[in-house]
Amino acid sequence: DIELFRESRRIEEGLAEQNFQPCLQWCHENRTKLKKIKSTLEFSVRMQEFIELIKGGKRLDAIKYSRMYFSSLECHLLPDMRRGMTLLAFQSSTKCARYQALFDPARWESLVDQFRVDNFALHQLNGQSVLSVVLQSGLAAMKTPRCYQEEHKNTNCPVCQQPFNDLAKVLPFQHCSVSRLVCRISGKPMSDNNPPLLLPNGHVYGTDALKSMAAMNGGTITCPRTNEKFSIDQVQKVFVM
Repeated sequence: DIELFRESRRIEEGLAEQNFQPCLQWCHENRTKLKKIKSTLEFSVRMQEFIELIKGGKRLDAIKYSRMYFSSLECHLLPDMRRGMTLLAFQSSTKCARYQALFDPARWESLVDQFRVDNFALHQLNGQSVLSVVLQSGLAAMKTPRCYQEEHKNTNCPVCQQPFNDLAKVLPFQHCSVSRLVCRISGKPMSDNNPPLLLPNGHVYGTDALKSMAAMNGGTITCPRTNEKFSIDQVQKVFVM
């Protein structure tokens, strides 16, 4: 696998430096396999080489090149070929949007992307690393709307923290058929053994955390969200249906 990625890197760097040869050689070596996946990479690279000849003012060479490589194309490539051939009538500085795009240097980046996609398809590789897939799966399993509400963020929730908070923005929220309450102070589940208690300001925490806080502060509880202080006698038990 290492050699595969080294070869891929060499070809991508070649395309980034506007060097056709490594990619064309790769296309020649894998022509049969590329045909099976209906790849148009070789045509795209040939078309770019044709365009570079026109940009360099070598129109006669471009015509000869087209006769050599575009004379027996498959039907679905003919519209793109005709569009490319029309460039013979334009200067590279043309303002015509339809043909200006073909002279755009950004096409080289598109060739790199197309090579990468075809290379992955050829070797049955995933475009995402295993680490990325596993990480996104984990974040999606924990993501809730509260992860994006400053007043509700939980220091014990990975999705609430950076950089995971940004990474999870495009992921779906978790689907919970059974939910559970977790104490914001202790991080422990609130259950029959640690029932939820309601402060006068409307915030809910676990019994264990509030009693522990009250024991250390002479019966006074400080809400970690608002910094309001209350007596332990002011809390009320919450019943969840």
